[in-house]
Amino acid sequence: MNPIKHVAIIMDGNGRWGLKNKKNRNAGHKAGLVSVEKIIKETIIQKIKFLTLYTFSTENWKRPAKEINFLFSLLENFLLTKINMLTKNNIKLKIIGDKTQLSKKIIKLLNNSEKQTSSNKKLQINLALNYGSKNELINSIKIIKRKNIVINEKNISSNLFTANVPDPDILIRTGNTKRLSNFLLWQIAYTEIFFEKKLWPDFNEKDYRKIINEFKNLKRNFGGV
Repeated sequence: MNPIKHVAIIMDGNGRWGLKNKKNRNAGHKAGLVSVEKIIKETIIQKIKFLTLYTFSTENWKRPAKEINFLFSLLENFLLTKINMLTKNNIKLKIIGDKTQLSKKIIKLLNNSEKQTSSNKKLQINLALNYGSKNELINSIKIIKRKNIVINEKNISSNLFTANVPDPDILIRTGNTKRLSNFLLWQIAYTEIFFEKKLWPDFNEKDYRKIINEFKNLKRNFGGV
């Protein structure tokens, strides 16, 4: 039976869910937060140590300003209202991505949230925020050159945003879309990928457990036989 240390999720389909059910994309983003809380709780039950959520990509800046502002207001409200819940449940929050493009207010809130939860051990949630895997790889190479150390797999991995985090065992993408969208391209070299037809707000604990159980029974060769 395969152990699971790290699950990564591309939470796709919020906007489509909102248009379908409420005629409003932002309603889908709000509904998606309910799924986030469900999956966090189930991740703890499953004793999985790392959960990475694709929250906002470097490409998402192409969306309408009104939608972007709503997404960041949701993030702000989540951090303000749920930080005590994270601390109570021994959850560590880590931001992966380029914070420099974010507002000073959001950066301060993110830094405070990371600091407040830094000693928590039960689960580490990596929020991929203004994240793009290609940028992450370029940034890693720049750091390596600055340190004047050899460019190899170990040094690239240890200078990524996900340094000290095991590569994902499972990648889930909801929303019936079969692509990676510039997410953890280096880290998922041997990750098992599950494409889920359901839109993210409809994805629940039962769906999550089904994928986990399927993964546990897979035969994984990692290039061998």
